[in-house]
Amino acid sequence: MAAGRLLICDDEERFGRFVQRVAMDLDFEVQVTSSADDFIATYDGFEPTVIVLDMIMPDMDGNELILWLAQRRSPADLIICTGYNPDYATNAKILAEFKGLKSVTTLRKPVSVASLRQALQATPQASQQT
Repeated sequence: MAAGRLLICDDEERFGRFVQRVAMDLDFEVQVTSSADDFIATYDGFEPTVIVLDMIMPDMDGNELILWLAQRRSPADLIICTGYNPDYATNAKILAEFKGLKSVTTLRKPVSVASLRQALQATPQASQQT
């Protein structure tokens, strides 16, 4: 049985592939998107249980996607990643929780394999699947 369905949104393709490899080793079914538009187009058909979301992207930032997810009452666990000031991820976590999203974790890039594995395995959705 799969650990869950992971939807990744990161404009850095290399980072998206890195997260994909780590998650697939943990038995996640994975979809990688590199823009907010692709993420939105993929979301409904894939029904993710876990989302890895980059905060800084060229077309729409992570906060806008957090608001979109909250409006949809997304049940997915959220892992917020940023290579910028860690306060940005902390503020995004506060926004997500305030808007009703559950299980929000933050990671600072560069992310180690161990940290990513730990964050993915700690999501309640993944824990229920194993």
